[in-house]
Amino acid sequence: MSGIRAKTISGLKRGDVFIVSRTFGENEVKTFADITHDYNPVHFDDRFAEAKNFDGRICHGLLTGAMVTEIGGQIGWLATQMNFEFKKPVYFGDTITCRFLIADVDARGWARAEITMKNQDGLTVVEAWITGRLPGNRDIEVLEAMVAEGDPTNGLRGKRAEDQ
Repeated sequence: MSGIRAKTISGLKRGDVFIVSRTFGENEVKTFADITHDYNPVHFDDRFAEAKNFDGRICHGLLTGAMVTEIGGQIGWLATQMNFEFKKPVYFGDTITCRFLIADVDARGWARAEITMKNQDGLTVVEAWITGRLPGNRDIEVLEAMVAEGDPTNGLRGKRAEDQ
């Protein structure tokens, strides 16, 4: 079971932190471009990227930013707002670590999370915040049943260290 799902089932609270990492490469950028139709040459042509003063082609900002949805999806968070500040470029081959802090939760289950993403050199590449609704009691009951059934809809089960 995902460590994130286990924590969700046991109860989320202000101060909970989740961390995931991933390495971005050309395949992810190509797939993201095919889905979004964002074929900005800064992602595909070294000459264009260098003309923009980058050291090479860069990943889409929203591809990197979407790391928040890995955590949010494992939680079952229903986002209502997302705000991203892209601080530094993410280059092909960079490994990004996303730290997701539940900063506030009200009595109705509405929450705000603060997110920091850093590259392998410890440089902050993205800062973000999201708001939305955490799973309620019924949602958690269903999530617990899904996990007991082997979490069949979770494409990440068994793929990450925190799943062990």
